[in-house]
Amino acid sequence: MSEITYRLGNDLNLDDVVELLKATSLGVRRPIHDRAVIANMIQHGNLTVTAWDGPLLVGIARSLTDFSFVAYMSDLAVRETYQRQGIGRELIQRTRAELGPATKLVLLAAPAAVDYYPQLGFTQHPSAWTLDAHEPLL
Repeated sequence: MSEITYRLGNDLNLDDVVELLKATSLGVRRPIHDRAVIANMIQHGNLTVTAWDGPLLVGIARSLTDFSFVAYMSDLAVRETYQRQGIGRELIQRTRAELGPATKLVLLAAPAAVDYYPQLGFTQHPSAWTLDAHEPLL
């Protein structure tokens, strides 16, 4: 395995991103069979940090942010064969380096990663709420 390099930006090959998501536990919770949606996800994330092993995309942190108050990290994925090497931590650290000094980082943990984030210093928030696209607003 060569040295992992990191890049900033969302100019990514769609096939690389889909293949990465398939190689992670996040793939089952993302619309990997809808290329238009994945392309929009990549295009409209305004802060994306990626990890590479040579030409192979091995990790991604994709966020939506105002760069001042809050950043929502909508995707943090590291290829399963590359986990436990500090890549996820580095993706988070590089994301934070791009944010304003007072910017809070928010995310929703995947079920398989719920124990990961406290190890990095994240605090669990007791009242996160979601409304799926197909659910009516009451």
